[in-house]
Amino acid sequence: MKKNEIIETIIEDMKFPNKGISRIDGKKVIIKNGIKGQRVKVRITKNRREQAEGTVVEIVEKSPMEKPPLCEHFGICGGCTYQTLPYKEQLDIKKEQVLGLLNQAGITGYEFLGIEPSPTEYGYRNKMEFSFGDVVKGGELALGMHKRGSFYEVVTVEGCVIVDEDFNKVLLTVLSYFREKKIPFYHNRRHEGSLRHLVVRKASRTGQMLINLVTSSQIPLELEPLVEILSNMTYDGQLKGILHTINDGLSDVVKSDKTNILYGQDYFIEEIMGLKFRVSAFSFFQTNSLGAEKLYSMVRGFAGTTRENTVLDLYCGTGTIAQIMAPASKKVIGIEIVEEAVEAARENAKLNGLVNCDFIAGDVLKKLDELTEKPDIIVLDPPRDGIHPKAIKKIIHFGARQMVYVSCKPTSLARDLKEFMEAGYEVTKVQCMDMFPHTYHVETVVQLIRK
Repeated sequence: MKKNEIIETIIEDMKFPNKGISRIDGKKVIIKNGIKGQRVKVRITKNRREQAEGTVVEIVEKSPMEKPPLCEHFGICGGCTYQTLPYKEQLDIKKEQVLGLLNQAGITGYEFLGIEPSPTEYGYRNKMEFSFGDVVKGGELALGMHKRGSFYEVVTVEGCVIVDEDFNKVLLTVLSYFREKKIPFYHNRRHEGSLRHLVVRKASRTGQMLINLVTSSQIPLELEPLVEILSNMTYDGQLKGILHTINDGLSDVVKSDKTNILYGQDYFIEEIMGLKFRVSAFSFFQTNSLGAEKLYSMVRGFAGTTRENTVLDLYCGTGTIAQIMAPASKKVIGIEIVEEAVEAARENAKLNGLVNCDFIAGDVLKKLDELTEKPDIIVLDPPRDGIHPKAIKKIIHFGARQMVYVSCKPTSLARDLKEFMEAGYEVTKVQCMDMFPHTYHVETVVQLIRK
């Protein structure tokens, strides 16, 4: 087995995140985007002593589990990975991967409450960040998702099935407008051009929608006719605002140097578990609103009775969990590093008439040292990479009788739970929540009790 050699093999197993496992000449081979049961031709990209890595160049024979995908862009677009699998199979794969990672980390003896499916399998996303680009070098302007395995090529996904029809309608309208105007997209290699991203957000409960066009400042743009077209279109939902964000940063991420309101307002209202949340263009908010209700119900259930308790919500974002906990708690304190998110959390608490919420802007690692109140229960909802090791030590030092950990990445969850267990906490309950059907992502909620 040599680097760049193409070898035919059968994928025997799957591991998180999105990796197939095969054996060639007795050696373990990790294959990105492989599904158990597939016979594939694999290009060997790395060949180390202990294991090799490869990428699929051709699917010779599909897995017995697979079915035809609903989306016409599947396989070319890099957005979905499991769409050829029946939804029950997707759930089983995610559940087994989480349990396998926990077991591998030595985390046992807990009650496993299974995996909850998303309330909707398709059309569940309330936010999409579409990218401008071209399908092939020098080709026609495209607007959609990055091509699988590519940082630069973009596939126009007008038939995307994980969003509702309003998203696709906005995408095609914006794309048609800029094709006609012959406005160039921003080249991430040359750092030249104008069009960067189109961000569409739509509330699942209220139907309110926000459109944000992200460009560089290199080319003056005539946007009034586009605003006129978009604001007069018929939608299933209700258009609340159209924004134009200037981003001259070099990295390919959506951020704002300056944002102008071209129409309406710069936020919309979403409803979760009877509470209202004001969501702005850059606010973090769970991308599956109906799934978020189930996720937060798990959190509240794991926390138990909190009537006389002070709850500390770390990495609180716009304070969604904090506010869901607040009506049944003595006090809730939220800490979040993104100042705009904290401002939104405070606004949302006012909107919901909650007076027992206190939100602090700053790094969790530093702000924990400044807390004067001792929490009874700590809720942890960290970013994908988990909790900083120094922050874990400070969290443990509070000696809270109970913690609820909400994780979006099971590998970092398993690592962090080991730290808590070594410090005297016991993992008592685990439950998974599928917020992202047809992808490998999965949320996991864990209850920890101090021995």
